[in-house]
Amino acid sequence: MFKVYRKEMDWAGRKLTLETGRIARQADGAVLATLGGTTVLCTVVGAKSAKPGQDFFPLTVNYQEKTYAAGKIPGGFFKREGRPTEKETLVSRLIDRPIRPLFADGYLCETQVVAHVLSHDLENDPDIVALVGCSAALTISGLPFLGPIGGARVGYKDGQFLLNPTAAEREASDLDLVVAGTREGVLMVESEAQQLSEQIMLDAVTFGHKGFQPVIDLIISLAESAAKEPRALPEPAYDKKALQAKLKSLIGAEVTAGYNETAKQARYALLDAAEAKALASIKTEEFTAEQVEEGVELLKYDHVRGMILDSGKRIDGRDTKTVRPIVSEVGILPRAHGSALFTRGETQALVVTTLGTGQDEQIIDALEGEYRENFMLHYNFPPYSVGETGRMGSPGRREIGHGKLAWRALRPVLPAKDKFPYTIRVVSEITESNGSSSQASVCGASLSMMDAGVPLTAPVAGIAMGLIKEDRGFAVLTDILGDEDHLGDMDFKVAGTEKGITALQMDIKITSITAEIMKIALEQAQAGRLHILGEMAKALNTARDGVNQNAPRITSFMVPKEKIREIIGTGGKVIREICETTGAKIDIDDDGTIKVAAVDQTAADAAINWIKGIVAEAEAGKVYVGKVVKVVDFGAFVNFLGSKDGLVHISEIKAQRIERVSDFLKVGDEVRVKCLGMDDRGKVKLSMKNIDQTTGEELQKAG
Repeated sequence: MFKVYRKEMDWAGRKLTLETGRIARQADGAVLATLGGTTVLCTVVGAKSAKPGQDFFPLTVNYQEKTYAAGKIPGGFFKREGRPTEKETLVSRLIDRPIRPLFADGYLCETQVVAHVLSHDLENDPDIVALVGCSAALTISGLPFLGPIGGARVGYKDGQFLLNPTAAEREASDLDLVVAGTREGVLMVESEAQQLSEQIMLDAVTFGHKGFQPVIDLIISLAESAAKEPRALPEPAYDKKALQAKLKSLIGAEVTAGYNETAKQARYALLDAAEAKALASIKTEEFTAEQVEEGVELLKYDHVRGMILDSGKRIDGRDTKTVRPIVSEVGILPRAHGSALFTRGETQALVVTTLGTGQDEQIIDALEGEYRENFMLHYNFPPYSVGETGRMGSPGRREIGHGKLAWRALRPVLPAKDKFPYTIRVVSEITESNGSSSQASVCGASLSMMDAGVPLTAPVAGIAMGLIKEDRGFAVLTDILGDEDHLGDMDFKVAGTEKGITALQMDIKITSITAEIMKIALEQAQAGRLHILGEMAKALNTARDGVNQNAPRITSFMVPKEKIREIIGTGGKVIREICETTGAKIDIDDDGTIKVAAVDQTAADAAINWIKGIVAEAEAGKVYVGKVVKVVDFGAFVNFLGSKDGLVHISEIKAQRIERVSDFLKVGDEVRVKCLGMDDRGKVKLSMKNIDQTTGEELQKAG
């Protein structure tokens, strides 16, 4: 019934298996990819024809994790998976970015790639398995995919690179880098690093590229046995060369004039007018409006690239290495714990930091298990930032991806949790955009956190590099504009400190780039990053002393673990009473660490003293101030140390004999008592006699 094709190899000490023909046979391509005990089903389906009038390539990549893959049942009321998690969104982008440039020009059929995690051994991350499996599924599908590609994860520890490190090895690694590409070169890089040098990062990319070459060979071997017949591409719908000649003659001068205008909105107005002229002048029976618009885009593409390669002059008048003017401001929002406005050219980010307690940590239910995250960075890109109208709603894939990139860039410089016990939430609101708003978010977030008093080990800046590559040469561009990203061949984002790189992300729109180009890009990025750090330092170059006055102050101290139950109380009664009475927030760790947070120090002190009273042990011979809580015939019970009560026996109230306790004490009286120790039943014995009830001093006993 099944005609199964199966290829396998040893890859970094684990078995990698690619199988097709047994599952999902109605898809154009389906591969079951397994590395160790992690298995991902990868499928590809492409529509048989493009929709009429369609002028773009509708590619969708969906990576899905099901909890059964790790032997778990979903949490929540419905007990089934819901909307994509952040990781699912990020891995979907991770697969999309290297495969998108490799579809043949002219292929516009709707295509869907799905990676479905079936099993997770908790050692081998499914993202690399999914990337490899999707490449294999595309290669055997018959779709016009100019692959295959390979991918690998690279770690770095003690001067050695690690290929596809396990989960435990990743925890101890100074680098977490994912690289994907073809046999010829690199297409995509995503990484987080502990301030590593440019050379180490370049060597890591090279190491990863070399490490996945056997995977490409394995995919080719599978395709030689199981690939479907390739689909024929449709014939061109019109004569592109003839249209380009007409457009160049008609609006070539207007396009040149548009790109001589350095201001974005003014430039767009001139270019829009040129396009309108072309649409009005070229007969629609020969060329449709969509074809004319596509032709105008190609004309702009050729003009900008030629201008940069021939003269070194860019759209806004800069040379290839100059960073746009920068203005950094901090403390601009009076009630925020920390705030910054970072403006670079026509890109601007308003970044706000909020400090919270352990109760504000994000609880993440992942396949690997539940964990808590105390650092969050959220990126928002409203349509007004580019002068447009648009839908306002939940964050899309791009916003999640840009926020995660900035998060990776800043996490390596955060203080240790035991040194700075706050939950940190940073929100970047992009208020203007013309190139690299994610890196503006990195710069603004660094300033905003330092403004809030977060003691970063070093400020972090980010910069985006671009590339124009033609047969006659190439140019690497520092601090690219939005148009240069759109019309160029590379988007290479580098973030880091003066010491080294903390995050790197690269996407290539051509088939690959060389190590020489990457080296030049990293060198230019380093110079640009150092310049930006210098501009940021004009506003703030280190964290403020202490947290902002509007932020809660957190005091940490330890109590014996056996006392935690007393602090919490039955059903949380005691700790709830402390919080409600004092207004403080209290977090208790299993090891006995107590964190008390309050904006008002008086409230914090009250809660701290309350807790310390609960856990304190009575010391024999020490005098305490207490309150009578109960009067009985044989004495009085006095609350004298937190929630602790002790008995003042009738014989210990006065030096002389008394008949009735009630003649001397009543409930609510404040008294000074001396601890005599414990009785046989472990109850505290107290004494009032020979204690001055005004001063608390011990009186001389009568001789």
